[in-house]
Amino acid sequence: MKEFLTGMRISLRATLILALICCAIYPLTVWVLAQGLFPDKANGSLIVRNGEAVGSSLLGQVFREPRYFHPRPSAAGSGYDATLSGGSNLGPLAKKLFKQVTGFIAEYRRENGLDPVTAVSADAVTASASGLDPHISLRNACLQAPRVARARGWNREAVFRIITRCTEGRDLGFLGEPRVNVLRLNLAMDRLGK
Repeated sequence: MKEFLTGMRISLRATLILALICCAIYPLTVWVLAQGLFPDKANGSLIVRNGEAVGSSLLGQVFREPRYFHPRPSAAGSGYDATLSGGSNLGPLAKKLFKQVTGFIAEYRRENGLDPVTAVSADAVTASASGLDPHISLRNACLQAPRVARARGWNREAVFRIITRCTEGRDLGFLGEPRVNVLRLNLAMDRLGK
């Protein structure tokens, strides 16, 4: 019985020490370091306008009006629902995916006034793996620019200049492709439109 009680005391002490380290000291240390070294990222990379958070630069949002650039489709529910993050799991030969992409292509061409032979960017008609991607390709933004310019009553060159200013380069200078954050681009459009 004495050995049992000694074993219980040791187990209880180990559990309390590990709980203190894993549930208090470690999370508090990570939080303090994150807040001190990169508070913007630690707090969700929120974009604030007029003192109010309007979104995160890490998550896509739905924009439907013609005067705004539209994001890529989302597989995360009906409009970038972070609780439903994930791809559709449809394979490249799935009839449902083919029908869905064909519909997206037709809708994209119609809303942007494109002829049937103009190539549509893949990111304009397919969702990202997470379904929450906030970026579109530079080509996708350029194909939408004439529609946005028309809807705002601006000339196309002004819209292209804003796209150029909002373009993010490759990660580490060589990974991926240049891209445009849709929320930042639309906010820049609104800011310059006033």
